[in-house]
Amino acid sequence: MEGTVDFVRVCLLASGSRGNATLIEADGCRLLIDAGLSGREIDRRLREIDLSADDLDALLITHEHHDHVNGIGPLARRHQIPVYIVPQTAAAIPRLGKIAELCHFAAGERFILGGLEISSFSTTHDAVDPVGFVIDSSEGRIGYATDLGHSTRLVADCLAGSRVLVLEANHDEQMLLDGPYPWPLKQRIQSRHGHLSNRAAAELLQQLLWEGLEAVFLAHMSDENNDPLLAQQEIAQILAAAQDCQPQIYLGRQAKVSHCFFAAAPEPVIKELSGQ
Repeated sequence: MEGTVDFVRVCLLASGSRGNATLIEADGCRLLIDAGLSGREIDRRLREIDLSADDLDALLITHEHHDHVNGIGPLARRHQIPVYIVPQTAAAIPRLGKIAELCHFAAGERFILGGLEISSFSTTHDAVDPVGFVIDSSEGRIGYATDLGHSTRLVADCLAGSRVLVLEANHDEQMLLDGPYPWPLKQRIQSRHGHLSNRAAAELLQQLLWEGLEAVFLAHMSDENNDPLLAQQEIAQILAAAQDCQPQIYLGRQAKVSHCFFAAAPEPVIKELSGQ
């Protein structure tokens, strides 16, 4: 990292049950939260937004499920990227392999990367020690919370004051009940250690609305149990009652890169970049 750049960029490279990866760029530091695609596919998608895996300064890992860690080892080794991970999570990943710079942290711990302050917080998911992240920069706060069966007071408190939010909107409750999944899997998804529904995402967002919130990414959306229009409708109902907060809504996709939130200082400007 050489110097700083006065802008912030957030982009979902992939989002869904078959692979997740989120780019966050601020203060000249480029982070990837989770690496659920192959290393080559992550690099290819980064090139769609004029970056490459060689530009990444660190990988942050939320939990050990395959759709979040599939590409960690090859990506980190090929491009010499430090990996920040909870020790129990690292131990739970099969065939992780040797990573030159494996940086352990505990859930709830804060650490510094470049000019960024990274705060982790515990989430409720059926993983060994899952976490979400808050990234504080000179350009504001970015909050990241996916793969959580319900939103705790801790999650809401940590995400408060975010300029950009990445929130899970995994399923529509009725679509899940009527859908093709076997009943035990439906029970797991809708449990307090499963995934947030559209309604639960909207309820969490309602707690987080403030005049400085500019963008909300709806992430980890199920292809089988959700419809982007239904997710948007739930969020729209919350925003309709908000007077001083009308953030841009971005939808994560499994098969392609999302639009990017891009804001430059001193006056934030939102630009939608390639990927749709």
